[in-house]
Amino acid sequence: MDDRNDHGSESSGSGSHTGQSQSGTRTRIGLDVGTSKVVSARGDNISPTTDSQLNAFFDVPYSALHEQGLKANRTPFYRENDRLIVYGDASEKFAHIFNANVRRPMAKGILNPSEPQATHVLETVLSTLVPQSRNPGELLAFSVPAAAPETGHELTYHEETIKRYLKGRGYTPLAVNEGLAVVLAELAKEGFTGIGISCGGGMCNVAISYLSIPSLTMSLAHGGDFIDASVGAVVNEPATRVKAIKEETLDLTREGGDKIDKALHIYYDKLIEQLVDELGKAVQKTPKLPRNDQPMPIILAGGTSKPNGFRDRFEKALRRRSWPFQVGEVRMASDPLTATARGALVAALAER
Repeated sequence: MDDRNDHGSESSGSGSHTGQSQSGTRTRIGLDVGTSKVVSARGDNISPTTDSQLNAFFDVPYSALHEQGLKANRTPFYRENDRLIVYGDASEKFAHIFNANVRRPMAKGILNPSEPQATHVLETVLSTLVPQSRNPGELLAFSVPAAAPETGHELTYHEETIKRYLKGRGYTPLAVNEGLAVVLAELAKEGFTGIGISCGGGMCNVAISYLSIPSLTMSLAHGGDFIDASVGAVVNEPATRVKAIKEETLDLTREGGDKIDKALHIYYDKLIEQLVDELGKAVQKTPKLPRNDQPMPIILAGGTSKPNGFRDRFEKALRRRSWPFQVGEVRMASDPLTATARGALVAALAER
């Protein structure tokens, strides 16, 4: 028998951002539904308010004592039969304590088809960032990846599942390509013309845009999770621990270090080469590239792009190839972790 009771799943303190603002205009929300994190942005596109939650969970055996302990420590969880499901940011802490890996409701940018808890965990994580709409039909724009050969047939189910959940919360959902969202967040001064690249946990997404109109979208079904799992396998450490080390200490401008650091360098280089190679193949196949005589700026975003030195390594790999357009400045997003959510917010604000 299903015995669910969610504790701490509802957004707290977010209600002040919903409904109508002091100026009488309705609030818009942008949402980055990422494999590793879900990020929200609301307000305006100049100084939006952002928040995030880890898109992960960790389960422990049910007992009344365990349940009381989680409640006493205000740990977000729900009960599923004989298991207690700890979700969001708290799940990573549990994984570190038990030297294990968190579980993910999403894999490679979409709902994980092999994870029975996927839909409920994702909806529970979303509920911490998306309160019930106070104005029925309020617009909410959320990110979706470009179809990849490995995931294309499952993308429709992923997108429609999120749309149905958001409609149930009282919103009108608008899907926005993840790479295009990076362009919308960072290239307003360039007329939303350029290349947006989001390197996330499950995938890398790319969009080539001219005046906000995408001429090419593509994805690579590898990202930070690929690096973490690959390094964990060769150094015999949980991927969750590798991820923590990567986020805390990795510097791609410095060679050497211990075996984990060396392995991280190797797999970062592999990911960058794969991304540039797949982008090159996609560019060769598309007949719709804009004929633009100006150099195309490139924006890098997403948590996987954050380590120091990533931009330099990517640019070197990119400029070793020839392209049918001029490559302009390659730069990091102003905030790589929130760029996709902020770009989704721009798309939501544009809809009147």
